[in-house]
Amino acid sequence: MTDDRHDDTGPDSVRPLAVSSDGIGLRDGPFRCVETFGELEPAVQHEWLHTNGAGAYAMSTVALMHTRRSHGILVAALNPPLDRYVMLSHGEMVLATAGKTYRLSTHQFPSIAPTPGYRNLRRFCQDPLPHWYYDLGGTRFERRIALVRGWNAVTLSYTWYGAEPAMLGVRPLMPFRSIHGLMREHGAMVQRVNLRQGEVEVQPMAHLPPMIFRHAGVFVGSPDWWRRFEYTHERESGADFVEDMWTPGTFDLELQPGVPVYLLAGAGVLPDRSPEDLLRDTERYELAQDPGPGRPAAVRALSVAAEQFCAVDCARPSVMAGFPLLDVITRDALVALPGLLLARDRIPAAKAVLDTLVGSQRDGMLPFRLPSAEAGPLPSAPDATLWLFNAVRELVDRVGPADDFVRHRLYPALLRAFARLRRGRRYGVWMTDDGLLANWFEGIPLTWMDARVGDRIVTPRRGLAIEYQALWTRAADLLAQLATSYGHRSLSATAEGTARRARAAFRERFWCNETEYPFDCISEGRGTADAWADASIRPNALVALALDPELFDGWQSAAIVGRARDDLLTPRGLRSLAPAEPGYRGHYEGRAAERDSSYHQGTAWTHLLGCFVRAALRLSPHDVELRRELSACIDAGLGDGPVLGQVAQLADGDPPHRFRGSPAQAWAVGELLRTLVVDLGV
Repeated sequence: MTDDRHDDTGPDSVRPLAVSSDGIGLRDGPFRCVETFGELEPAVQHEWLHTNGAGAYAMSTVALMHTRRSHGILVAALNPPLDRYVMLSHGEMVLATAGKTYRLSTHQFPSIAPTPGYRNLRRFCQDPLPHWYYDLGGTRFERRIALVRGWNAVTLSYTWYGAEPAMLGVRPLMPFRSIHGLMREHGAMVQRVNLRQGEVEVQPMAHLPPMIFRHAGVFVGSPDWWRRFEYTHERESGADFVEDMWTPGTFDLELQPGVPVYLLAGAGVLPDRSPEDLLRDTERYELAQDPGPGRPAAVRALSVAAEQFCAVDCARPSVMAGFPLLDVITRDALVALPGLLLARDRIPAAKAVLDTLVGSQRDGMLPFRLPSAEAGPLPSAPDATLWLFNAVRELVDRVGPADDFVRHRLYPALLRAFARLRRGRRYGVWMTDDGLLANWFEGIPLTWMDARVGDRIVTPRRGLAIEYQALWTRAADLLAQLATSYGHRSLSATAEGTARRARAAFRERFWCNETEYPFDCISEGRGTADAWADASIRPNALVALALDPELFDGWQSAAIVGRARDDLLTPRGLRSLAPAEPGYRGHYEGRAAERDSSYHQGTAWTHLLGCFVRAALRLSPHDVELRRELSACIDAGLGDGPVLGQVAQLADGDPPHRFRGSPAQAWAVGELLRTLVVDLGV
C-alpha cells in the first residue's frame, strides 16, 4: 500500500466507498469511513480515535461536536503516558471565499439545535488519519489531523480545491484542564500572548506548560471566553456537562487551490521539523499497522485498532486500558498485551511494557495502576500480579526461557511475586492450608468484578474466587518451568508441589453437583457453620477452564462450555451473570450508580469471547465447523461500536446488545485479535 493516496487534485478524485446501511464504509482496507450527506445523526453518533504512541490522543465525533468532556483534538499526556489534559479542544473554522462565509464547526449550546457546520460535511475517513471532506457551494474543502508520534503535538492540515484563493480563520479553544474535570470562566487566566516569527506562545495557567503554535498566516490576538458548551454524554449520565473555554485569538490562513496549509500546535515544545513531514511520518506509521490484503478483514481491522492502545514511544512504555478515560490499569494491560503486541510480533515493545510494569512492583505486588503525579498511594492488585505470570508465559512461548530479558528481568520479578502470594495477608491475598489462593481486603474488591456504588461492593467475591485458582496454578507451573531451565531445582520442586496441591484441593471443592457447574466463589474454611459457596452462573469458570484445563475432568469441561454457550454467550460477548440468576440486570444504562450496579450483573464482556473460544477448541480442536462458528462469534463481537474501527468494553446482556462502557477497550481488542491469530490461526 502506498502513502500517496492524498495527492488528489479535485472533488472527482474522491473514490466511492462500499457503504453499509448505517453509512459506514471501508476505504483502502481496514480504515473506516462515514458518509454523512450533511445530516446530523451520522455525524454525531460515530466517534473516532487517534493516538500518538505516548498516551496523548485526539478524539471526538465525526462532526467534531464533542459529546464527552474528554474529547479534544490535542489531549496531552503531561507525564507520558499519564496525566492527560485537554489542551486544545477545538480549532474553530470559518472559511470565506467569493463573498460567501462558511462556519464549519458544530457545537451543542443550551436550549438550541447544534450549530450547523455539519451541513457542509459530506464524508469522514480515518484513512489512516482523521480526514474530513466538506462541500462548500460545490467545491471541496478538506481537513486532516495528525498527532506527532511521541510528542504532545498535533498537525492540522487544510486544503481548498476552489478556483480562487480562500481565507480560513482558525480559532483555538482551550480549556486547559484534566480529562476528568470541566472549566468555568475565571479571571486568573494570563492573557499574555508571545509572538515570534511564525510562532505564537501562550501560557494562561502557570502550572501547565505553554501552548505553542507554528503557522504560515497572520495571528490576530483577541483573548476571550467562549461559554456554555454542552456534552451530551455527561448530561445523559447525570454528571456536570457545561463548560467554558478560553481562546487567545484567531489564525488567518490564506488557502491557495490544491495547496495544503498547516497549523502545528503543541504543549511545552514543538518538534523542529516541518508540519508536512510530521504529518507524513504519522501517516506512514499508521499505514504500517495494517498487515495487508493477504490477511482477513477482521485481523487487519483489529491490528490497526490495537496500535491505538500501545503507548510505547515514551519513557514508560505501557498499554492504555481504554479511551477516553482509562489509563494504565495493570491488570487490563497484562490481559491485553498478548493480543496487542505478541500476536503482532511486537516482541521488543512487549518487553518494554513488561519492563515498565515490573518496575512498578513493590514487595512483590503490582499496583492497581501505573503510578502518576495526579494519583496518591495506589492499592496493590493481586489479580494483576497473577496476570503478570500469564503474560510472561506467552512471551516465553515465543522467545524461550533462555532469553536474557526473561531470565534477568522477569524471572526475579516472578520470584518476588510468588513469594509474596505464598505468605501472609498483608495485601489481601494469601495461600490457604490446602494450597489454594484466598483474597479479601476489607472494603476493597480484589477481582476483576470490582464495581462499587459508594461504599457498597456490588459483586463481593470474598474467599476463593475460581479464576484466581487457575491463575495461581499456572503461575506455579511457569515458575517451575523457568526454575528447571535455570537449574534451580529446589524452587522448581516447591513450585511444582504448589501447583499439584492447589489442583487437588480445587478438584475436591469447586464442583457444584446441583448446577452441574463450578462454584464461582467458596469460603476459605469448610465443614463449619460459617462455610459457604456461591453457585451463581458466571463466566469465571470459563476463564479458569481457558487458563488451566487440568483443573477439570473432560465431562466437566464440556458442561462448562455448554452452560456458557446456553446461558452466557451473546453476539457481543459473555454475560457476567446468567439471566436466570437473582440480581440479573440485562441493560447497562442510567445514572452512574445505576450503571455501576449492573456492571457485572449481566452485562456482556467482549474480551471473554477469547476464553470461550479457547475452552471450546480444547474440547474439539479439529472440528472445522466449530472453528467457523467461533470465528463468526469474533466477527459479531467486532460489530460497529461507538468508535470507528474500535471494540467497546461491554454490551447489554439483553437484545439488541447495545455496546456500552468504555467505547474503545484494550483487552477487548487484544483478546479478539489474539483469538483470531493464535487460537483460530486465521
